[in-house]
Amino acid sequence: MRMISRRQLLQGAGAVLGAGACPALLRAAVAQELVIARPDHVIRAGTNENPYGPSRVALQAIAEAMDLTNQYGRGHYDELIQLVADLNSVPVENVVLGTGSGEILKTGGLIASWDKGSVVCADPTYHDLVRYAGNAGSEIIRVPVNENLETDLDAIASAIRDDTVMVYLVNPNNPLPNYVTKDILKDFVREVSKDRMVFVDEAYFEYIEDPDYGSMIELVAEGNPNVIVARTASKIHGLAGLNVGFGFAHPAMIERIQALKTGRNNILGIEAAYASYQDLEFQDFTRRKNKESMAIVEQMFEELGVRYVKSQTNFTFFETGIPVREVNAALLDEGIQVGRPFPPFETWSRVSMAKPEEMRYYVQTFKRLFGRRILDSAA
Repeated sequence: MRMISRRQLLQGAGAVLGAGACPALLRAAVAQELVIARPDHVIRAGTNENPYGPSRVALQAIAEAMDLTNQYGRGHYDELIQLVADLNSVPVENVVLGTGSGEILKTGGLIASWDKGSVVCADPTYHDLVRYAGNAGSEIIRVPVNENLETDLDAIASAIRDDTVMVYLVNPNNPLPNYVTKDILKDFVREVSKDRMVFVDEAYFEYIEDPDYGSMIELVAEGNPNVIVARTASKIHGLAGLNVGFGFAHPAMIERIQALKTGRNNILGIEAAYASYQDLEFQDFTRRKNKESMAIVEQMFEELGVRYVKSQTNFTFFETGIPVREVNAALLDEGIQVGRPFPPFETWSRVSMAKPEEMRYYVQTFKRLFGRRILDSAA
């Protein structure tokens, strides 16, 4: 993970205007930004959605299924399970379909709470599982990320107690878009899962292109009875509003999850996901446009010299030095909605990647509102 500091930039390292660029020149760059008209809609840069929506083939599948919405029919339910199983090289007995990965996460939290023990997780991290487990009676042990904002596996291992029934890991993490590499995480999960459950949330799996990153579904395929992995169609597939997610686990665990589910997938979501998981062109398009948007935002980080986490997901996280509630309110007045506060990072902002043209407007607006203030604070 690459961390960029304001001090490095102002000393001439990595400046967009060239090595040795002085703060005055950087201020001039902020002031001279070309004017981009405000869009006629609110830019949704706060919920890590796919700004392009579902693919055309998924939309066609939805349209063709509209006449079936009066039925309880399964549509391509079995075919979707088989497709996802094949894509991940596991038998169908290792896969369960959920109403979004949220249902799988909450079911995992419920299973963890049965023994009234503890659940260990990084802090900050995504909340669905630990919030549900906590509400059901589990003690949640939150382990702060390390100084590089990475999930600290050594500290998590030290936090595990005799009563710990589950370790929950989000990889890549959220709101901090870093990740643990495949071999390191696999060794950790294999060891910890010898006598307790390990739940790995891989919501942003499809965005990562680093060959050193990998899925823990491999451990499920090996027959490990204590590993659960969650995936979602809400991100790269653009189906957040249709709630389609998947759990991967040992067949015995899949049966437990299936028995505890409370939702029912609707036929539109099933048909859309079945089409979308076969549409590799749309997934490639989404990754390509996402990287284009990320480059636009990261260029601003370089110009302003702010610290940030180098991201391969569809969101980024950076230090503004300004209370995030103030940042959010000012941006919303300009038609931009960004991520909520994530304590204890009260001056850090999570920004989801919208379309490139929308991110250019975001950059222009952020610089106008806060650019001089950030540069002056570093002088």
